[in-house]
Amino acid sequence: MQMMVTSVCISPPKLTLFHGLRAPTIDIKSYLERIFSYADCNPSCFVVAYAYIDHFLEKQLDMLITHFNVHRLLFTNIMVAAKVLDDT
Repeated sequence: MQMMVTSVCISPPKLTLFHGLRAPTIDIKSYLERIFSYADCNPSCFVVAYAYIDHFLEKQLDMLITHFNVHRLLFTNIMVAAKVLDDT
């Protein structure tokens, strides 16, 4: 029996403006709780921010969420969602 082995070329993840040089020391759960307590935005902003992130990642197929970009990506999308939902 003969096996064929194929090599797969995987390109490195795309770096974006969301990438930081160092990963923040705060975990995601604490980060979201902190934003929730200090931002004074509607809780639905977090749901809309999730939808924005999902839509963004559908368009950016070569971008991966890592510990270097997740905090900035979350904060930006929550801020945009709050701007859309909470501003009068």
